[in-house]
Amino acid sequence: MNTEQFDRITLNPAVMGGKPCIRGMRVTAGMIVDQIGAGISVEEMLTDYPYLKSESYFLG
Repeated sequence: MNTEQFDRITLNPAVMGGKPCIRGMRVTAGMIVDQIGAGISVEEMLTDYPYLKSESYFLG
């Protein structure tokens, strides 16, 4: 498995219960996927999470 493609997703048992997170932050990949599924725009997500960059969650 090529792990280079997943360098922005981190797993740490001490962060968010070990769920996959964006660059070790307390923003889970699942939270972002759920928002995409709900039709939230990139701009709205960046407003909600201003410390992220659009390329951080593979949208831009």
